[in-house]
Amino acid sequence: MATLMQPESAAIPKTMKAWALFGPNDLRAVEKPVPTPGPGEVLVKVNAIAICGTDLEIIAHGLPAMIEGELPFNGSFVPGHEYVATVASLGEGVDEFAVGDRVTVEVHAGCGRCERCRHGMYTSCLNYSKRAKGHRANGFTTDGAFAEYTVNHINTLVKVPAFMSDEEATLVVTSGTAMYALDVLGGLIAGETIVVTGPGPIGLMGAACAKALGATVILTGTRDNRLALGQQLGADHVVNVRNEDPNEAIKRLTQGEGVDLVLECSGAPNAVNEGMLMLKRGGKLCLAAFPKEQVTIDLAYMVRNNIYMYGIRGEGRGAVKRGLALMAQRKFDATPMVSAVFPLAELPEALRTARERIGDAIKVVVKP
Repeated sequence: MATLMQPESAAIPKTMKAWALFGPNDLRAVEKPVPTPGPGEVLVKVNAIAICGTDLEIIAHGLPAMIEGELPFNGSFVPGHEYVATVASLGEGVDEFAVGDRVTVEVHAGCGRCERCRHGMYTSCLNYSKRAKGHRANGFTTDGAFAEYTVNHINTLVKVPAFMSDEEATLVVTSGTAMYALDVLGGLIAGETIVVTGPGPIGLMGAACAKALGATVILTGTRDNRLALGQQLGADHVVNVRNEDPNEAIKRLTQGEGVDLVLECSGAPNAVNEGMLMLKRGGKLCLAAFPKEQVTIDLAYMVRNNIYMYGIRGEGRGAVKRGLALMAQRKFDATPMVSAVFPLAELPEALRTARERIGDAIKVVVKP
């Protein structure tokens, strides 16, 4: 079969600017060859990319699913995974997209052949990191988008409406993570009540998506300005846990019943146990944050109260498309989450701004 290419692809340069990892926290500007898309892939020109907390972890400590011999600190690997881009050229057999299409991305393509991928759980791919078996996770196990160009499998791309800005479109991946926690795995339906703990990017997006799905949303945290933004995004109630015991607040707001679902986004040491106390019997607790240390969980309470607990990793089962749908229908406006915008040449300063939360940064965006 002949390769499907568009005339515009002739303008693609042979090399590009990118940022590659040479060691822990040693990210350097490099010149790399522009990659070539294979069958079922497209080359995209990066328009904008948001910095995620996981990017900071990868840059400092390495990949979350490293396998022997594939360390990222080799001067070649390019991180970055929350981006919006324009299709620049098409690989063999691709007719789902055209050159010039503006797209946002899912991180994981998965291998497409294992049991988990076949069930739509490609963020839990059983061949994770095994590129020879077809697994891809841009910015994790394959090159990401702190660069001018990158390659994506077509299964990871979603077209972006023209009225949505590049900055807003970088947040779609975050909405996908929230949706995967809420609708498919959490089973959240209109009329239920949810507590979101921790108003970081996923927590704020979780509050917005839960409200758009018809839930009553309670957001807890320690910063009044973040809680105020949560209300702007749709939270019905906010609780500053520095001023009020969160469990007492939930009892007050639910007339003692508790809530149907807790989305835990804080990573606080006792967040799991506190979250269980907020739930009705038979409720669900989703863990979306990574605690820094091992935690002790009251399993007896969990069993006695028939509590369901699950974790999420990323945005499985097409959740990015569903998150984009809510944003495109203007169920909420996520743009206030974008705190600062930097050019790609100033990526180290952008990363510092995100890492140190300068100006209470929530999402920092970089544009090539």
